[in-house]
Amino acid sequence: MTRIPFGRFVIAGILVVASAVVLRSHLVAAQQAAAPVTFTKHVAPILQQKCQVCHQPDSIAPMSLLTYDDAKKYARLMKERTASRLMPPWYIDKSVGIQHFKNDRSLTDAEIDTFSRWLAAGTPLGDPKDAPPASSAPADPSQWEFAKQYGKPDLVLKSPPYTLAARTQDKWFRPTTDTGLTEPRWVRAIEIRPATSDGRKIVHHVLTLLQQQETGVTNLAESAHHMQTSAGLFMEWAVGKTGEVFNADAGKLMLPGSKINWEIHMFAIGREMKDNQVELGIYFYPKGTVPPHRTVLKMFDVSRGSELDIPPNSTAMTQNFYVMQAPGRIENFQPHMHMRGKAMSMEAIYPDGKREMLSVVNNFQWRWHVNYIYADDTAPLLPKGTTLAFTAWHDNTTNNPNNPDPRQWVGWGDRTVDEMAHAWVDVTYLEPEELDKMIADRKAKAATKTPPTVGFVRPVAPGTVIR
Repeated sequence: MTRIPFGRFVIAGILVVASAVVLRSHLVAAQQAAAPVTFTKHVAPILQQKCQVCHQPDSIAPMSLLTYDDAKKYARLMKERTASRLMPPWYIDKSVGIQHFKNDRSLTDAEIDTFSRWLAAGTPLGDPKDAPPASSAPADPSQWEFAKQYGKPDLVLKSPPYTLAARTQDKWFRPTTDTGLTEPRWVRAIEIRPATSDGRKIVHHVLTLLQQQETGVTNLAESAHHMQTSAGLFMEWAVGKTGEVFNADAGKLMLPGSKINWEIHMFAIGREMKDNQVELGIYFYPKGTVPPHRTVLKMFDVSRGSELDIPPNSTAMTQNFYVMQAPGRIENFQPHMHMRGKAMSMEAIYPDGKREMLSVVNNFQWRWHVNYIYADDTAPLLPKGTTLAFTAWHDNTTNNPNNPDPRQWVGWGDRTVDEMAHAWVDVTYLEPEELDKMIADRKAKAATKTPPTVGFVRPVAPGTVIR
């Protein structure tokens, strides 16, 4: 009797099991492809999870997708917009850079295919029993979105009312509001929104700056005090963004007597908008909770101001570089451009010369200023001396469907018809030893993850040669 060496026996077993698993997966895929796609079983769950938060009455989308009749009416449009990845709004290049985010709203290839197959099948309703439960329906757009996590905001501030004429130049309204705080409180989340659905039609962006008397910047890493000398920017909002939720070990501090300085950019739409207001919802940590880190919101200019010069029927590329003067954790990436903006990237060049592309938005849409928030295990941890390299691209040609007039020269400016390019990035500065520990912890966690196996495959030590 011929004996089979153990190594070959294991490999044979692996091949047999792997073949069976692959065959079974192909059969399942084939069965799923052959099964009819219905609204109740396949389409409705996707709409609830990824679309209806905007596509419902009095929200920001132009039409509702709450019902079967709604979806059937717009089935072809849904197929086209999802296939081109214009909807849902998520424009990160999926072929490069970090791909794990806390707020990923993109569709998988299979979900996109579902819309195509549903349309091809004639948009059948399906069995009503297959419909997802009403409990998973989207939140009421008149309610605060973060209330699902934290309950109602602990503090709500409103800007003074402002009436915008039907036809006028862009306006920047800059009032000040007292916070009314009588004790120090740490902030774990912030949400900004126009107070009415009409307000969403005219407000381009909102900046809120925290004005308070503070000796130094509490809980800011010692090595970063020369870089951040005041509370500074509290939060930025633009259409497509909800707010900011800080990492569990970080936040912002508000002190008694503090004030909010607003900057509200509005543009006319041909109809008078009376008493427009913007609301700021603030969620505090429980009293007595003091996070060890202070997160700061930075604006990294990519256009270099006057260097942004885009002749008619042309494209432009601008770059800018920033050296990290202290160690830090990068929490997010949010490009900001206007109608001619097409793409922006953020790259890290480490002190040892290693380069790493962190994120690329390759199909920027000026109506959707998405804040891409990195997952805890993927947020970049950067040592002092790391250079952040930002690159922006603008398209002032007929190839850009968002371009209102490619015959016009375009330069830097605050108006929506002008251009700009910068990135809003939250940075949590760290002490060098904190950074080293976070990096070590992340490596240790990655090392303990069990690699995926097929069937009953026995793990083989790295470097083992199987003959």
